[in-house]
Amino acid sequence: MKRFVFSTALLFTLIFTLQACQNPGTQTAQSEKEKTIYPKGDLAPSEFFTGNAYVHGLVDADSVFTTAAGNVVFEAGARCNWHSHPAGQILLVTAGKGYHQIEGEPKEIIRKGDVVKCPPNVSHWHGASADSSMTHIYMVPNTEKGIVEWGDAVTDEEFNSTK
Repeated sequence: MKRFVFSTALLFTLIFTLQACQNPGTQTAQSEKEKTIYPKGDLAPSEFFTGNAYVHGLVDADSVFTTAAGNVVFEAGARCNWHSHPAGQILLVTAGKGYHQIEGEPKEIIRKGDVVKCPPNVSHWHGASADSSMTHIYMVPNTEKGIVEWGDAVTDEEFNSTK
């Protein structure tokens, strides 16, 4: 029996290798698709975002799990307005490079694998860098306190600032 399983595994490996050699573009396209964890989502409202950003909800808050979560894909140069969350926010950067800034503090570079904590009731913004897209998962806990308070758009001067 083990010999059959090994032979089957070997056969599938050989077939996959031959297909990849015959059509190398397929492997690249498949690799790119596998990098996407969640659907791109819907275009975010321009009243709260500059540039193109796409939002896909993952978890709706309810009376048991009072946390909202979602995926946001920012195209290069896209960013959200200044905003705050009554109970704070956690960001898990899953792809690309971007920025995060808490009001009154220097802008920080964020990359795939970074975790960002946005304190409660503190104005901040985040988005992609000028030359890279950036994707993150957001988590907003304790939604019974509220979810988000939107502020002004991040100006080009603020976005391009090195401070």
